[in-house]
Amino acid sequence: MTSTLIWIAVALFAIGLYLSWTAGRLDRLHARIDAARAALDAQLLRRASVAQELATSGVLDPAASIVLYEAAHAARQAEEEQREVAESELSQALRAVFAEPAQVEAVREAPGGEEAAGELAQAVRRVPMARRFHNDSVRAAHALRRHRKVRWFRLAGHAPVPMAFEMDDEPPTALADRATA
Repeated sequence: MTSTLIWIAVALFAIGLYLSWTAGRLDRLHARIDAARAALDAQLLRRASVAQELATSGVLDPAASIVLYEAAHAARQAEEEQREVAESELSQALRAVFAEPAQVEAVREAPGGEEAAGELAQAVRRVPMARRFHNDSVRAAHALRRHRKVRWFRLAGHAPVPMAFEMDDEPPTALADRATA
């Protein structure tokens, strides 16, 4: 009888330890999602800021400046519910403005344009990486939250279900080529 109680206690302790480890893993995933979202927000803000600076610098033609400035401003001012759409529209504006390598060359030839084009190319290249990292973390958390043990024992607590950030982040070909060069 005593050995049976000891084995039951050991089994309950092992189960509790396993559930605690799983809850800790889920908590670390949520912390990683928060960090990845902060990094994504920083990269999106950087991209919008550089685009806005470039639009107001006078190196682009007036129509391109207006299109780029309005899209960058909308992306910076967008509410959380509209952020994905605004960021996608900025990507589309960047592709429209920098559709041809000649436009990038014109920017590079202007005073201070080489640095501005380089900074924009870096920002455009980093956004998809930050978004991919964030969405991979969200996917891992969703996979863990789907396990029965997590649902049955409510190991996620009251943490909201993390959401992926879906946007059009295809860079302009001329800037993407410049970023890798």
